[in-house]
Amino acid sequence: MASLSALLSKWPLLRQIREGKDGTGFESMSEKTRMLRARIDDAQIARSVCPYCGVGCGQLIYHKDGKLISIEGDPESPISQGNLCPKGAASYQLLTHSRRETKMKYRAPHAKEWQEMSLDRAMDMVADRVWESRRRTFVHKTDNQTINHTTAICHLGGATLDNEENYLIKKLFTGGLGMVCISNQARI
Repeated sequence: MASLSALLSKWPLLRQIREGKDGTGFESMSEKTRMLRARIDDAQIARSVCPYCGVGCGQLIYHKDGKLISIEGDPESPISQGNLCPKGAASYQLLTHSRRETKMKYRAPHAKEWQEMSLDRAMDMVADRVWESRRRTFVHKTDNQTINHTTAICHLGGATLDNEENYLIKKLFTGGLGMVCISNQARI
């Protein structure tokens, strides 16, 4: 009989009746429920900014033992006050999805298959192609007027770049490379 009494005393409904509670608090939890912990308990938190657009919503990045645990809106952000749009709320899946590409891939002209390559090799290929395009198409003068530009290459900046980054991009690409086609994703 004592074991039955001990078993019944663990039953949340009887505990609610005995304690005169309404069943919305601690008394309604089973032992197993009380032992549950949030997955972000004991996680470290890093503050970040959502990568999707120029709004700059604040995010809290929860990580533990070198592993990403969760990404949530930052309630202390003066911009978003803890809210994220659907794309921002899906940032965790963006980083952890099993089919996320994490390696550089290249498909040569007329090839049917992609091949993996190192980031250094991919960056070198891009740089070589930019310089070759500039060399081939750079116009120094037209009708005795200095032009110093090329329309063969362009730059499309990311929407999360700030004013200072955009200023440096403008200086590098117009002054250094002579590009006249410069735009930003935020305008699209």
